Amino acid sequence: MDEALSREERLAAKLRENLRRRKSQARDMNGEAGSAQTALPKDESER
Repeated sequence: MDEALSREERLAAKLRENLRRRKSQARDMNGEAGSAQTALPKDESER
């Protein structure tokens, strides 16, 4: 059971790291550091 928990913790850490990296890339692309406009837009076709 401990293996599954540590695996989940590793996956969660990787997801958080990936999210931070993507947010940083979005800010760099938009040239608006710290703006609320930096969130990636939702694709209407995915709804």
